[in-house]
Amino acid sequence: MAPYTCCCSRGTLKRRLPILAWLPVYSLQWLKMDFIAGLSVGLTVIPQALAYAEVAGLPPQYGLYSAFMGCFVYLFLGTSRDVTLGPTAIMSLLVSFYTFHEPAYAVLLAFLSGCIQLAMGFLHLGFLLDFISCPVINGFTSAAAITIGFGQIKNLLGLKNIPRQFFLQVYHTFLHIGETRVGDAVLGLACMVLLLVLKLMRARMPPPHPEMPFGVKFSRGLVWTVTTARNALVVSFAALIAYSFEVTGRHPFVLTGKIEEGLPPLRFPPFSVTRDNKTVSFSEMVQDMGAGLAVVPLVGLLESIAVAKSFASQNNYRIDANQELLAIGLTNMLGSLVSSYPVTGSFGRTAVNAQTGVCTPAGGLVTGVLVLLSLDFLTSLFYYIPKSALAAVIIMAVAPLFDAKILRTLWRVKRLDLLPLCVTFLLCFWEVQYGILAGTLVSLIILLYSVARPNTQVSEGHILVLQPASGLQFPAIDALREAIMNRALEASIPRCTVLECTHVSSIDYTVVVGLRELLEDFRKQGVTLAFAGLQVPVLRTLLAADLAGFQHFSTLEEAEKYLQQETGPQPYNIHEDSVQSTRSPC
Repeated sequence: MAPYTCCCSRGTLKRRLPILAWLPVYSLQWLKMDFIAGLSVGLTVIPQALAYAEVAGLPPQYGLYSAFMGCFVYLFLGTSRDVTLGPTAIMSLLVSFYTFHEPAYAVLLAFLSGCIQLAMGFLHLGFLLDFISCPVINGFTSAAAITIGFGQIKNLLGLKNIPRQFFLQVYHTFLHIGETRVGDAVLGLACMVLLLVLKLMRARMPPPHPEMPFGVKFSRGLVWTVTTARNALVVSFAALIAYSFEVTGRHPFVLTGKIEEGLPPLRFPPFSVTRDNKTVSFSEMVQDMGAGLAVVPLVGLLESIAVAKSFASQNNYRIDANQELLAIGLTNMLGSLVSSYPVTGSFGRTAVNAQTGVCTPAGGLVTGVLVLLSLDFLTSLFYYIPKSALAAVIIMAVAPLFDAKILRTLWRVKRLDLLPLCVTFLLCFWEVQYGILAGTLVSLIILLYSVARPNTQVSEGHILVLQPASGLQFPAIDALREAIMNRALEASIPRCTVLECTHVSSIDYTVVVGLRELLEDFRKQGVTLAFAGLQVPVLRTLLAADLAGFQHFSTLEEAEKYLQQETGPQPYNIHEDSVQSTRSPC
């Protein structure tokens, strides 16, 4: 027993600390690939972090504060070699909605989100995310892409005093379009074009292969590195241009400005804050954040697990969803100690990680160190980064989130799924939580309707045969009973009926009551209701209910043969029909 217990505890430890599974077999080749991948992700995340802080409505350094803790935590707890945790466009948008552009609120939201995510991981509540359907997710991300992208138009054009609420933002942007700063607009558009060209170059050029000749491998590797680190390259290029103008005394661009230097202080998240010469208590801060305490942790989990599952599927390995919950929850909790706002898995940076050949989560160690070095030594240089260049980075990063192809796909596959997508998409422009909640409710109503009105195959004849195509739960029993009575008992001549239950795996008390009443109705009419193909759990339930007149047969053929002998041979005509004729074909 002792060796078995030791083996189990070792296996449990490896599940809780996945680093123990790959660290003992770590190799120099893995180190080389992880270093290259970590460096590439680091050069991507630094300009993105500065830009996403603007989306969150926070000072730029908070983007960098949020970009390194996930790298270190995921090194120990992550089950995907590709995923990188850090600030993302969608999470930054949610932070701007629920924290009033106050860093104290953002840091506290990270702490509370981490607590909620950890609790969900320990209680194995990850299944709750399964109730948020793909149309809801696509509707939310597409609306977020438009909101984030349009929100950066003001920085791209150098406009000032533009409100952050979406509809007001659209109105005031067009109202003040004549105040566009030519320098910002030209530089921002040039950065967007350059980012697009570099992205297309990288998409068309595969990474260098070890067996290539040295010259070809070197040139391709150089191009691959430049195109992978395109965000850092474009932002550096823009900062250099801005600096050259500044030293000559001209100011054609709106700059990022002074960023607080040095590493963030290690301290507990603020449980109270002073606003407008008034101290806001912890309970008041929680009330102010309201629905954000549910939306932010759930969307963070959804985004991170979706990214992990996507790349695990592409690269043929498995992830542990509950372990991922623990990793992101602990990241947000510990991140709040270094002034981070809520983070999650980044699809774009994870793609960079995977495409540069990362082998283990150790690549995150390089990324985290690079972010810390930039905080300690480069913040003075970030002063000269034009806001229009960061706006270009954000717009190009969120553009792929808008998925127009899903409309055509849903139209072909199931048109009814367009309803939750459109509801979510439209309401997210008003309030994100209402959009996600309404879309999820519509999806659940569609799901429950299919449970309450399951398709049923009907064979008409002297003996009526009904076969539910899916499970039989309490919302469906009244519709099934009505269909059987209309076809079998209210006809000119009452007919015997077989209920073929091969697809029924479980029933509840309400179904048992409905079947008892149905058997009594058949008995009064002098005909028989027989059951065929009942699965063992269902059969046990019905036998335990002691239904009067209950008859069960192993197969449909046996039931039909018995009833034909009981009633005598009659003409028999079979066709397909549906009990629920009013359901939409989609």
